[in-house]
Amino acid sequence: MSKVALVTGANQGLGLALVRRLCRTLGDDGIVYLTARDAQRGERAVKELRAEGLSPRFCRLDVTDDESVTSAARDLAREHGGVDVVISNAAARISPEVPASRQVAMFVDTNNHGTHRMLKAFVPLLRDGARFVVVASSFGALRHLPPALNHRFDVSSATLEDIERVIDEYARLVESGRATEQGFPEWINIPSKIGQVAALKVVARDLKPEAERRDILLNAVCPGLVDTDASRPWFSDMSTAQSPDDAAVDVVWLATLPAGTREPYGELVRRRSVLPFR
Repeated sequence: MSKVALVTGANQGLGLALVRRLCRTLGDDGIVYLTARDAQRGERAVKELRAEGLSPRFCRLDVTDDESVTSAARDLAREHGGVDVVISNAAARISPEVPASRQVAMFVDTNNHGTHRMLKAFVPLLRDGARFVVVASSFGALRHLPPALNHRFDVSSATLEDIERVIDEYARLVESGRATEQGFPEWINIPSKIGQVAALKVVARDLKPEAERRDILLNAVCPGLVDTDASRPWFSDMSTAQSPDDAAVDVVWLATLPAGTREPYGELVRRRSVLPFR
């Protein structure tokens, strides 16, 4: 049976590199879906990879749209009966030149609620031996928050809905200019990444007995600093940044861990090592 893989936000940057790497890793036995919210850009990216001798398929998927996510999941289930690799990579681009209050709603809807939508729609489709990876960041650890706020992301007891409520409350605080007085860092990427990792951990916690029985792994990953249009405005020195293709190596390693692998599970991973959440 062919392995079926899907990558969100894959028409450029790291997402495109992940599809390229998955096509090469899975080879002729793999079916790799490149997804994007813009069909024209997605189809253009597919043509680019096909010109390299690869064979990805295109699927339109907008992680900010409930129906788009559920429709893609439904189509995948109908066509293949399930999925073996999901890399939830789609992320919104923000600018240091625009006030956070004007960007935060769009940002969390893509990065956080988009991750939640993917978890809800695609985890039920995971086949035995499947791998689900959320592309996040090393900023997704509680040490980047004041200790007084850590309880808001208590992954030992929170539900996915609890994490969504915290993120929505945070976005409202940013919009009203009150987030920093509540102790949150000014850069909205940090609470957002913590929310992404927390969501993954909550789902992994609840799925663990079944996941152990069925050889399923769920993890978040920090790809490191990647030289993309999204990251360049935030870093004055990109000399240590990886190319998207280089960064894709470790992400795809995590997404294709061999059968019988037990760890890492429910973790944030960077350069093949687990980063503590607390």
